[in-house]
Amino acid sequence: MSAKFPTLIKRLRSLGNEANRAGMARFGINTERAFGISVTNLRSIAKEVGKDHALAKELWTSGYHEARMLATLIDDPTQVTETQLESWVKDIHSWDLCDGFAGNLVDKTLFAYDKAIEWANRNEEFVRRAGFALMAWLPVHDKKVADKNFAAFFPIIARHASDERNYVKKAVSWALRNLGKRNSVLHRKAIQTAKEISKQDSKAAKWIANDALRELQSEKIRARLESKAESGKR
Repeated sequence: MSAKFPTLIKRLRSLGNEANRAGMARFGINTERAFGISVTNLRSIAKEVGKDHALAKELWTSGYHEARMLATLIDDPTQVTETQLESWVKDIHSWDLCDGFAGNLVDKTLFAYDKAIEWANRNEEFVRRAGFALMAWLPVHDKKVADKNFAAFFPIIARHASDERNYVKKAVSWALRNLGKRNSVLHRKAIQTAKEISKQDSKAAKWIANDALRELQSEKIRARLESKAESGKR
């Protein structure tokens, strides 16, 4: 066991806050093994600790909610294996940890694009959400990749738009909106996909389409994308 591990767990316990825990529960976060620590505090601790792959694995194995979130922040993406990702994603039962796992760690690994597609096509609720969370994070975090790398995401978004589960449908909309906000080309594709989804005979699909179109067709987003396109021409 790493010498840092027991000290960190003790520190996390000391930072626990029942009011925060109650707030987490109100937002649908599983608090069964949570201390009640803000993500801001966890990010501060992560900066102090630095990247530590072995410690991250110990933190995850502890089963504590915040320890697992901290693990996603300090793990070294270059040392993460596909086996580890598969093991961790199956442990997730809370939307915030799911999104943190995807956006703090998985999207920085070599497996990110493959896992986005693979997990989105799996049926387990939080595995599927992790796939769509990756589709939402990658257009934001992976600044240099070509648009063609996102092409495979749109048919999968359309295919699973009828999934009525709340944590899935919100992630599907999030993915579609973030793809559409990346640039004008993907914006057009996202709007086209949303309009196709709206024709599906499904309450979830219609909700996703309306939610995505409301943001993507807003003046704020159109103006931002136009400005971005103009800057790119200079």
